[in-house]
Amino acid sequence: MFFRNKNKILEKPLSYWEEKSYMLAILKDDEPDILKKSIDRIASIKGVKVKDNHYSIDDNVIYVNLSYDKEDYEIGIFYGNIKVPEFYLNKNFLFTNKEREEILVAKKSLTIFMKFNENIQKSFHLQLKLIFNLVPNLIGVLDESAENILPQKWVKMASKSDVLPSSEDLFTIQVVHGENKKIWLHTHGCNRCGVTELEILDSNEENFKNHYNLIKYYAMYLIDAKDKIDARYKGAYLGRLINGMPIVTTCISWTEGITKYKRLKLGNLEDRKNGHNSKTSIIFLYTSEEDENNKVMKPISIYDKWWGDNPIYFISDQETARMKELAIERFHYVKNNLEGNTVLIKIGLPLKEPGEFEHIWFELKEIKGNKIKAILTQEPYEIKDIHEGDEDWYSIKDVTDWIIYTKERAISPSTAYLLEK
Repeated sequence: MFFRNKNKILEKPLSYWEEKSYMLAILKDDEPDILKKSIDRIASIKGVKVKDNHYSIDDNVIYVNLSYDKEDYEIGIFYGNIKVPEFYLNKNFLFTNKEREEILVAKKSLTIFMKFNENIQKSFHLQLKLIFNLVPNLIGVLDESAENILPQKWVKMASKSDVLPSSEDLFTIQVVHGENKKIWLHTHGCNRCGVTELEILDSNEENFKNHYNLIKYYAMYLIDAKDKIDARYKGAYLGRLINGMPIVTTCISWTEGITKYKRLKLGNLEDRKNGHNSKTSIIFLYTSEEDENNKVMKPISIYDKWWGDNPIYFISDQETARMKELAIERFHYVKNNLEGNTVLIKIGLPLKEPGEFEHIWFELKEIKGNKIKAILTQEPYEIKDIHEGDEDWYSIKDVTDWIIYTKERAISPSTAYLLEK
């Protein structure tokens, strides 16, 4: 239902899974005394200190106050039943048949819920650590706040990593298909990060992949922002089109945004009776500085003929550094899987301006100690003295990303868990 104020539709208040991060650790077998063991298991996590705890009889929840990396958190832990909907297993992550079967027959879960602190990625990382240590017989995690399911191997690898998860790991983008090839894109998981959920209305099968990237980079931009300001009406410079035009996005509340579309078939009031009716915003574009100053917004479709194959999106310095750290931390997967596979590596080459780099893809040919021989696979934008096809030796410390192309799939640092036996 909607809240109305003199016939004006208002946003609904956030639900519990939007205010806090709710994640359900799926147990392979019942463990009735798991709550009794939870405090000792939490205390065993490196860097975590349990300060206080109490059991709520009414809620059947243990609340734990703890400190982690000089910050305080209140964690809730609940042991209960679960029945995982099968459609969750068809999104985002790859599962083996055995993993699917175990998850679908699982009956018990341990819910860990918490409010994120200012450092969103660190809070999420802590939640993953708690899950992995609290549930020894973990088979998967249902991320209720993001409407996503995470494999046990991914959770294990992420929780043990010294590198924080990406902002991209904190939300999902759902693609809803309707009549006449129309598509509605919307996120889940952004609200728990203190920012609005995002939507693109009136997309279509021809352009939705470009729209998907736009909503992804916009969500990452908002989550990575140091100051969590209200994004509505404010311009966000996300990148450039192939013709050099800037991509400047903005957003407005869904209650106002849907009025910009006539005869809307997807994402209309009928579709929002049971959800997508709280803090969620529809994305628009500013196509000039004058329009931005005057808050004149254009629909996303105005750029559909200019996306091309490779629009450039910017990522934060924080995310660039994180990607580099993860690529190097997991580079042993490259070393162990070079033979028989094609491997691409991204190397940051220094520009004239101190601290500035151009990140370019190479094909890896050989590894010797901390040195790698690689062939440039593309023509650089800024660097003029090297060209596509040039071969040279570089240092592993200069690697910022990599992709291993096996016979089955492409593996990146974030999906390296798929190489685990």
